[in-house]
Amino acid sequence: MAHDHAAHQAPKRDYAKVWQENQEKAPRLAVAASFDPAGRLWRVQTVGKHLQLSHSDDGGAHFSAPLTVNREPELISSDGEARPQIAIVGKRIYLSWTQALPQPFAGHIRFAVSLDGGLSFSDPITVNDDTRPITHRFNAMLADQQGLTLSWVDKRDGTDRAEYRGAAIYTARSTDGGRSFEANRKLADHSCECCRIGMASDRDGTPVVFWRHIFGRNVRDFALARLGEPLHRVSEDDWKIDACPHHGGAIAIDAEGARHIVWFTGAEKSPGPHYRRIDGKQMNDSMPFGNLDAQAGHPAVAVSGNEVTLVWREFDGNANRIMRMHSTNRGTDWSTPGILASTRGAADYPQLIRGQDGLWLIWNTAEDGFKALRVGT
Repeated sequence: MAHDHAAHQAPKRDYAKVWQENQEKAPRLAVAASFDPAGRLWRVQTVGKHLQLSHSDDGGAHFSAPLTVNREPELISSDGEARPQIAIVGKRIYLSWTQALPQPFAGHIRFAVSLDGGLSFSDPITVNDDTRPITHRFNAMLADQQGLTLSWVDKRDGTDRAEYRGAAIYTARSTDGGRSFEANRKLADHSCECCRIGMASDRDGTPVVFWRHIFGRNVRDFALARLGEPLHRVSEDDWKIDACPHHGGAIAIDAEGARHIVWFTGAEKSPGPHYRRIDGKQMNDSMPFGNLDAQAGHPAVAVSGNEVTLVWREFDGNANRIMRMHSTNRGTDWSTPGILASTRGAADYPQLIRGQDGLWLIWNTAEDGFKALRVGT
């Protein structure tokens, strides 16, 4: 009897379908939060296909009924390295997020603004002016009285160029309170494709962007650049990996202009999270931290005067936990690591935000819900 080979072959995977299913089933634990000038805590999270905003007047213990930001439903990336963003300047509340498109790894950078302190929002707009169904993802946002800047990972330059390495970092700026944006501008070619971007304001208010970059053929270390200026390589781990680590970095800038950066590397010579201070052209030796046996990673950093705080996530075999280290002399000496919080279920990565009364840890978990903990000055 003849055999029908085609009938016994495994069916080809429909990657677009798998991508869509994975996006729809993602736990959506990635949230964002910020304090307004009056000390009210605002939280933005994804529920179904809507972005919802709520506020708390008791440090996150209780929240108001949520306001739905996007009236028309859309699939929103809110897990792992992708999260919505919030920034508050006076009565203005800025929100940005990535809309996940049906095509694999494709998205649009979306934006909405409230001009009345969160009572209502403008209709969402797409900020990327290249609107093909390709990668425009992993948005970051920074705002102050001078303006608003968005940055993201963008594949428009490599769509028709097989030799193009990775993606690019693009930015868009608004100077009219989010009513309109200037044309998209490319900050750098050859970024990694799937890692979060860090942003912080320099002493003169210029945004500084921090991202995983592809150096040479396939070394995925970190770079930073002031908006509109050339990039500088700021890690030299020489991590060669033909894949995206899904492991971005974070940056904070102190009153003297020093850059405090944290990142993760899988390079064999010193794997795990690292910290470095950069004073002008002088870069301190990088400092590894965290317990590799506990999968230490996804660090965040904050500065206040001479104080520097690091937090990161570990898994001890039973629970996810948030660890903390503290320095009182600009990152020269450090405290012993301590546990800030833990949960036995799935969990988001830690974030540090500043309020009127100090520094706060923001963490969202499947089992215990949203946590807001004051952790420093």
